[in-house]
Amino acid sequence: MKVMELASKSKLVFLSVLLSVSLFTTSCGSGKSGSNLSIPGVVGPVVTLQQDDVLISMVFDGIELQGGLRYAIPKYPNSYIEVSPDLQSSGTLMSVSISLDDVFNGDLSRLDPQSLPGGRALPGVSSGRLPAVAFSIEKFHNMGVYIGPSIFGIFIPVKGLNMQNSIITARFYAGGSRVGNLSLVGEDINSENGGFLLMLDMKGSVKRKLKKVAKKY
Repeated sequence: MKVMELASKSKLVFLSVLLSVSLFTTSCGSGKSGSNLSIPGVVGPVVTLQQDDVLISMVFDGIELQGGLRYAIPKYPNSYIEVSPDLQSSGTLMSVSISLDDVFNGDLSRLDPQSLPGGRALPGVSSGRLPAVAFSIEKFHNMGVYIGPSIFGIFIPVKGLNMQNSIITARFYAGGSRVGNLSLVGEDINSENGGFLLMLDMKGSVKRKLKKVAKKY
């Protein structure tokens, strides 16, 4: 009986890895063209710079709302998350507006370091944790905003990824240039805390350019 159970578990892990690899290779391309990893049920995210705010927008196909709300992000006094019915589909539009004044505020670096919701290490981060705030809004439980010396990140929960505790990370592009990493985070061993993690590069020349924009406004 134990041998059969082990064989069944091994088969499940193999199928999970095969699914993950297939999803990665068919959605990402070579990366040379600046294509991004696709997220099942999500259109985007799309990152743009609006004056001194970084705007991250995405549409969730399987979530419907009758009205919209704007939520303040804890510890980020000039930033917010807004969810509303999408005008061009039956889904829900989420817009995350992050003020550069908040990103470059040294106070945020003193927040308690946190990992992914549920305790798994942050992909691409040597320590597996970064100073962060965790919070929940309607329809989206266990979100997280992370800040580091050269990284800004946000975790958005998504259901139905069916990746069985796998994490896939790929380069993320905006305007044809690489601006960070995008990770698909499968549900954990408790079938919870699946979603995607967008980590934006804030080091070197990128950081200097963004600081100039922040000072301009």
